[in-house]
Amino acid sequence: MHAMGEEGLFEMLVEENLELFNEFEITKMVTISPHCYNAFSNKYSEYGDVNFEVKHYTQFLVDLIDEDRLKLTKELGKVVTYHDPCYLGKHNSIFDEPRKVLEAIPGITFVEMDRSRERSLCCEGGGGMMWNEGAEGERTAVVRVRDAAEQGAEIIAVACPFCMLTLEDAVKTAGYEGQIEVKDILELLSESL
Repeated sequence: MHAMGEEGLFEMLVEENLELFNEFEITKMVTISPHCYNAFSNKYSEYGDVNFEVKHYTQFLVDLIDEDRLKLTKELGKVVTYHDPCYLGKHNSIFDEPRKVLEAIPGITFVEMDRSRERSLCCEGGGGMMWNEGAEGERTAVVRVRDAAEQGAEIIAVACPFCMLTLEDAVKTAGYEGQIEVKDILELLSESL
């Protein structure tokens, strides 16, 4: 909402949400979406006091793995790469945690794409770009799928619902349906329990 210019509505929702969070004495929030993580971590404090810790779910999972509270036993036997979401990586410097979760899953062979971390390509899922027809030419999500294919990846792991949508569509557009899957890190984690 904020990224698309709805400043007034965003401000109103921040005020309502902060009031609700304070009423329920929220101390920790775990987000699924990097966009939500960015909003709660960076934008909310511009409008009021944020009295709670915010974590992306990959950070939360690393804590559980480090504390030996997750028992990952099933071997997946897949070649996996990871797409860095813009709002998780470039905007918030969360690069290691998603990779640590993937590396903890038995039977995953992790391959890094050439353009990763700070150099990762945007898949166009965030900021409303997924609904924009855009200029003629190849979409960056298709380029991203080809990058994954060049590394021999069977799965593109994501940690963002918008990246999931754009990359799933790009797999079809690029002609890799049945060869490459797009899965959220939580899906892979669930499969290994």
